[in-house]
Amino acid sequence: MTKQLDLFSLDYFSLKGKTAIVTGANKGLGQAYAVALAKAGADLFVVSRSGDWEETRTLIAGTGQRAEFFQADLSDRQAVKKIAAECLKAYGRIDILVNNAGTILRSPILSYKEEDWDKVMEVNLHSLYLLSQEAAKVMVEQQSGKIINIASMLSFQGGKFVPPYTASKHAVAGLTKAFANELAEQNIQVNAIAPGYIVTDNTAAIRADEKRNTEILSRIPAGRWADPSDLMGAVVFLASKASDYMNGHILAVDGGWLAR
Repeated sequence: MTKQLDLFSLDYFSLKGKTAIVTGANKGLGQAYAVALAKAGADLFVVSRSGDWEETRTLIAGTGQRAEFFQADLSDRQAVKKIAAECLKAYGRIDILVNNAGTILRSPILSYKEEDWDKVMEVNLHSLYLLSQEAAKVMVEQQSGKIINIASMLSFQGGKFVPPYTASKHAVAGLTKAFANELAEQNIQVNAIAPGYIVTDNTAAIRADEKRNTEILSRIPAGRWADPSDLMGAVVFLASKASDYMNGHILAVDGGWLAR
């Protein structure tokens, strides 16, 4: 046992020589995940629907790591299936996949549009399943890999006015466990991060609502909304050797929201 303890070092958190795909990485949480992985030594394959990734490009360049950029609409299943192949073409391997891209459309359940339901589920759930499947095929050949899904507080709770978002994020938690059960023996770890309330474009309307903002802050023991940088350590941990015995876990980074 002592010998095993002696083997541990901060190198367990290093991602040198690794290649990571991050979807939705042009801003917000996805950008923070991509920069964190680059700072830990990984090369990046950045996927964005808009193609507006100059800020992300500059931030990654500052780390000295290589980055390739690929524009894809994750509501298009054929485009999703090309991502892993394009990463392989650029780097020859896939070590880390961060399924960050997602969308949220708000409306009361009685008037929620079927097309909005379909759009949210396509981006948040179907693209995650398909891309994870394609990446896992490569990782099985390598006999190593990390798949990191992005869950939500609404993987645990119901929320209001966001039925497909809630359904998709519950399903993300379930798929994380399902993939983990099958891939753990192949030395592939599948886990998820469940962010709490984060300062991003998606939460701008809620933060601007003084009553709702006050309600949220009153429940967060940390007493503040999170910044995307608060999630950087979690993604590096789950992408690194340090988490090699974690399988199917949903890691809440929420300032204590769920504990309340």
